[in-house]
Amino acid sequence: MPGTAPEFSSRTVVVMTAGGLNPTIVVQHLAKSGLDVHIVLENPEGKGEITRRRAKKLGWVEALGQLGTMIAARVLRRLSDRRVGQLLAAHDLDRALPETVPIHPVTSINAAETRDLVDQIQPGAILLVSTRLMSARQLAAMPCSVINLHAGINPNYRGQMGGYWSLRENDARNFGATLHLVDAGTDTGGTLYEVRTRPERTDFISTYPLLLTISALEITRRSVEDALEARLSPQVPQGPSALRFPPTLWSWIWCGITRRIW
Repeated sequence: MPGTAPEFSSRTVVVMTAGGLNPTIVVQHLAKSGLDVHIVLENPEGKGEITRRRAKKLGWVEALGQLGTMIAARVLRRLSDRRVGQLLAAHDLDRALPETVPIHPVTSINAAETRDLVDQIQPGAILLVSTRLMSARQLAAMPCSVINLHAGINPNYRGQMGGYWSLRENDARNFGATLHLVDAGTDTGGTLYEVRTRPERTDFISTYPLLLTISALEITRRSVEDALEARLSPQVPQGPSALRFPPTLWSWIWCGITRRIW
C-alpha cells in the first residue's frame, strides 16, 4: 500500500517526471548522494488539455487567462537565463542529466506500461517531480511509498505557483517548498519536510520554481532516504487549505505593475 515500507531492501528510487530543468537537478542531487536512480519520463500534458479541464471547473475566461500567463512565463524564460545560471553555479549544478541514469519513456505515469515498468525496477521509493496527478488507481498499484516535491507550502499553497501566490498574498515567510506523501487529492498528503527561502529582486514567476527546487534538494534526498529506510513520519498539514492555479494574464500584469510582484 502507498506510504508503507517495501518488503525488500532497495536503494533504488524511481523519479517520475515530464522533464525539464527542475527534475534534472533533483536527479543530479539524488545520483550524487549514491542512490540508484531511474527516470520514468512521461509525455507532458498539452496546454489545450489542461485548459479544457480548468474551463470545466473555473470557466473559459479564467482558464484562457491562466493559459496566457503560462505562455508568457515560458516566453520570458529567455530573460531568466542569467539568474538561472547564477543559481546553478552557486550550487554546483548543470542542465544535463547524469549519463549513468537510465531513462524509461512512457505515455503517462498513469499508464499500464508504467505499472509494469515499476514492477520490473522494484524501487524502494517513487518520487514525483513535475508530473500530472497520479490517479488513485495507479497510486494503489504502486509497491512502495510515493512522494511529491511541491513548490509551495501546504496546505495553503497547493496546486501551482505556490511561491508566487505566497508573495502576492503578503505571506513571504511562507515562500517555500514541501515534500509530502501522495494521496488521492491534490497536494493533500501528509507532510514530510518543508523548507522556506527568500527570492531575490531579480526572481520572477519563471524563476521561482527553480529557486524553490534548489532550496528543497536536501529535504528531497532526506525524504527518499526515509522512505528507503522505512522511517517516514508524515504530519497532517496545518492551516487553511487552498488549491492554486496560475494567475490570469491580466491579474499577473496588474500585480506586476502595481506591486512589483512578477
